[in-house]
Amino acid sequence: MAVGAAAFEAQLLEAVTSSGLHVVRRCVDIADLISTAASRQADVAFVSAQLRGLDRDTLCRLAAEDVHVVGVTPEFSSADEAALRSLGVTVILPADSLAGLDEAVQAAVVDRQEPAPTDERGGTHQQDDWDVAVPRSRGRVLAVWGPTGAPGRSVVALGLASEFAALGASTTLVDCDVYGGSTAQLLGLLDEASGLLAAARSANNGQLTVELLSRQARAVTPKLRVLTGIPRADRWVEVRPRGIRDIVAASRDLSAFSVLDCGFSVELDEEISYDTAAPRRNGATVAALETADTVIVVGTADPVGLSRLVRAVAELKELLPRSSPVVVVNRMRPGLGWSDHDIVDTLTRAVGPSPVVFLPDDQAAVDGAVVHGRTLGEVAPGAKLTRALRTLAHDLAGVPPRSSRRSRRARV
Repeated sequence: MAVGAAAFEAQLLEAVTSSGLHVVRRCVDIADLISTAASRQADVAFVSAQLRGLDRDTLCRLAAEDVHVVGVTPEFSSADEAALRSLGVTVILPADSLAGLDEAVQAAVVDRQEPAPTDERGGTHQQDDWDVAVPRSRGRVLAVWGPTGAPGRSVVALGLASEFAALGASTTLVDCDVYGGSTAQLLGLLDEASGLLAAARSANNGQLTVELLSRQARAVTPKLRVLTGIPRADRWVEVRPRGIRDIVAASRDLSAFSVLDCGFSVELDEEISYDTAAPRRNGATVAALETADTVIVVGTADPVGLSRLVRAVAELKELLPRSSPVVVVNRMRPGLGWSDHDIVDTLTRAVGPSPVVFLPDDQAAVDGAVVHGRTLGEVAPGAKLTRALRTLAHDLAGVPPRSSRRSRRARV
């Protein structure tokens, strides 16, 4: 039992014990509740909206320990009931009618409690007058990921998002890199107030809506919004996997395209993996990859970058066996002495068939965009990198390119 300072606690305790249930512990706070659940002594937790700190992350932790949840309110129709339902609690027991306690417990056990996804909260998808091969009811999500070593994930993510917006499609770019997001810096935005942290807090409190997300994301152009990342790497603990899933779900209803700029690591910390209550730094990245419709893996065209890219694609396929990632070989240049076929052949022999796209090395265009805090399409619309990203965006969106010059794309 964890109902905080609710006046009905004694009444509830009497009803529970009278029904033949065994009360393992009367928890005083969230930490007490989580530790008791981790002991695997309980099957059901009675919680109240008056328990300080109760949020969606707490419910996820209880679910991970196979503890089912019954929410208790002073009366059925109340603000407490609405608060619990917003967090995802579906079985509610009013304290003024405890006769249905047994039925509530059975309902909680039969219907496993999982926080309700954000996309079921009635958000409406914005319609756009453009011809792109995506469902009109919900938007597409693309995750841009890659190995360590700064292969250009953020530049590619921003470039694709800006090109989707240039097509006339509403687009949201989410910087969910928990190791050091750079989208705000690339666009010259102040990052003191992180849009990602604000959205994560709203999601954890069960208050994230499509309208709220649209306000938390910064409008860069009429069709492009940016949810800026964490200002300091040590704030990664505030971005949990459940929050990322809720943000992505809301973004699907907000925009036709959502582009997720992800961190590089997806490995688990084996030293703390025994502790199910411990936060996972890479959990946000894993959640972003799992919720994406398309994963774009970015690596650089050099010996070190290609070896890292090969390992990254193999690691991704272990994580998501059914995924078919699009591999982007960035900073391709003639001085390397390798042809497109050589690189495709190397990747195919190492990780099997995957779509491969080559982006040229165009540091001058990237430098100009970063210095001015603008997108590549605004600063250097005719640059070779801009044209290549534009063609890739058109291919991903299912739109014929407007120019006859195309990026080099190989399918193997």
